[in-house]
Amino acid sequence: MEKMIFEKKPNVAFICVHNSCRSQMAEALGKLFGREKMNCYSAGTEVKDRINQDAVRLIKEIYGVDMEKSQHSKLLKDIPKVDVAIFMGCNVKCPNFKAEYMENWGLDDPSGMGDEFFRETIRKIEENILSLRDRIEIK
Repeated sequence: MEKMIFEKKPNVAFICVHNSCRSQMAEALGKLFGREKMNCYSAGTEVKDRINQDAVRLIKEIYGVDMEKSQHSKLLKDIPKVDVAIFMGCNVKCPNFKAEYMENWGLDDPSGMGDEFFRETIRKIEENILSLRDRIEIK
């Protein structure tokens, strides 16, 4: 995958429709593993009243991060200008959003699929976050 070169720490947005599960987990892990190289946000075209509780429980259990203390469901218009847009998996309707760099991680929504599927999705998100972090270069 190609390197992404920036003058300053880029704003990275993890985007999915409801901003309640995959994108929220990616924001939490991006902040955990990529803080020195990127500012992480998540957002959607719609919002839920709270973050998926299985996501909250498992991220807290695995990484010790309480997403409900530092994050909430947001719309695309509620976050700063984005340099890197990461679409979590747009199988139904993908937001129309532009950024300097864009990727679709193609992850299926683990909501209602049980802990094993959730854990596999979390593992893939962590792997993708580490790869993204390693590809970002700040001059």
